[in-house]
Amino acid sequence: MINGKLLKDAMMSAAISIANKKRSVDELNVYPVPDGDTGTNMSMTMGAALRALELMGEDVTVSQVADTAASALLRGARGNSGVILSLLFRGIAKGLNGLTEADCESMANALELGVSAAYKAVMKPTEGTILTVARMASVKAQECVHTTNDPVILWEEVCKEAEATLAKTPEMLPVLKKADVVDAGGQGLLLIFQAMLEVFHGGSIAVPAEKAKEEKKVEFSTAVGEFDEVINFTYCTEFIVQKHPDSPDASKLRAYLETIGDCVVVVDDEEIIKVHVHTDSPGMALTKALEFGCFINDPKPKIENMRIQHENKVLEAKITKQQEFRPAEQEKEFGFVAVAAGLGVESMFTDLGVDQVVRGGQTMNPSTDDILKAIMATPAKTVFVLPNNKNIIMAAEQAIKLADRNVCVLQTRTIPQGFAAMLAFDESASLADNRINMTKAFERVSTGQITFAARDSDYEGHQIKKGEILALDNSKLSFTDKDVEKAAVKLTRRLVKGDTSYVTLIYGADVTDEQAEHVQALLSAKLSDKIEVMLVNGGQPVYYYIISVE
Repeated sequence: MINGKLLKDAMMSAAISIANKKRSVDELNVYPVPDGDTGTNMSMTMGAALRALELMGEDVTVSQVADTAASALLRGARGNSGVILSLLFRGIAKGLNGLTEADCESMANALELGVSAAYKAVMKPTEGTILTVARMASVKAQECVHTTNDPVILWEEVCKEAEATLAKTPEMLPVLKKADVVDAGGQGLLLIFQAMLEVFHGGSIAVPAEKAKEEKKVEFSTAVGEFDEVINFTYCTEFIVQKHPDSPDASKLRAYLETIGDCVVVVDDEEIIKVHVHTDSPGMALTKALEFGCFINDPKPKIENMRIQHENKVLEAKITKQQEFRPAEQEKEFGFVAVAAGLGVESMFTDLGVDQVVRGGQTMNPSTDDILKAIMATPAKTVFVLPNNKNIIMAAEQAIKLADRNVCVLQTRTIPQGFAAMLAFDESASLADNRINMTKAFERVSTGQITFAARDSDYEGHQIKKGEILALDNSKLSFTDKDVEKAAVKLTRRLVKGDTSYVTLIYGADVTDEQAEHVQALLSAKLSDKIEVMLVNGGQPVYYYIISVE
């Protein structure tokens, strides 16, 4: 049987393990455009669960652990891979609901529920991805129920099947085979499952790769705070001893204290010895100290329970956080939340009537909780959400079930689509009419993007080198180039149609005003006199130019 503490430790270890290996997962991405990469998104999503689980005690059930983790994962989900991961564990939590311990059958059924939840959330599931790896692992789990009563053995088979399926993903997705890699999301899920298995087998929780930190300089006057990141011993004990004439060497006191505790500080002055130690036996520390002298009254010896202090700090932080964030009153019918990056782009959305801008986009996928907070801060009964990136839509949709007001997520995949949707809003129209009209408006917009290759890649018939300029036609790679200005002009001319009236060039943080004006002049000279070419300083990262054609 798997009890609550074991499941808790396993999930904590999984979160740490995926964080340690996120770069190797990121490197499996075949899409050359700078992105909120899979390993990073999965790591940040699991990190939310880690923080929640760390606050739980030891006496917990598998139901409590799974529910706590699933709730944190849902709010912390980033990117499509993070959302799918959160849905898998949400289903698992439903399967373990009410259970103190998990047996073989309950683990298999829980995984099956998780896979079902993940598949339902994806409009067009693609085989050869994290979904396939999870599904085949679940099928194997159901088979194992008939051959074993040991949930750990079942999880071994789950991991073996996940690994075998992952190896087959290049045969399912040609783009993976061409790049000679396996699916990144599937690899991330396998690492999580394997880390859980290690703990199920009796292994200890993984250690964060970045844990090596500089030792902190300890001032005697400090109390608990500086050591409560990892509490190995309960009591922070501090005292000062007035030495007697034949007092032993203070190093002997230090040596003894290190056998009964940690964080030992012994300062030997001419007449006194100052001591700071974390221990489970403060009485033994005080008794030993009497061999070196007598305690002084000012300051008096001090003993503090660090675990209680830590729990009080956590509770205080929770209360403070709740007090800081209060949902906005629903004062108007409609409100708007947009995801964007760049001061100029953010200002444009604000000017168009957006109430809350969530900073994020390519390479900076906001979490479901980030979007939820923006929704709750919008003083409206119905809130339209404009994700403006295909990798943010799923995270935004997860916020719908968490909000206390009506939420409508429009499927905007680019910044120009978000602008078009806002321009089409009619305050006098109904929610249904606005949804239809705003969707029609953003679907009519063509978007061009000029960016750079984040990695070497063989993608869609293009041999791409890291750093090359990429021209994206409605998010699909159109061509590569060596020159940003030439690429911007060439791509814009490709996007322009016979009925085009407006071209808007939104230039980014890495483009100067002079460079942008030069591109505007080139386009004005090459395009029809009937087409107005407008220039906007968006200040966005990643994209040199975002081109809107209407």
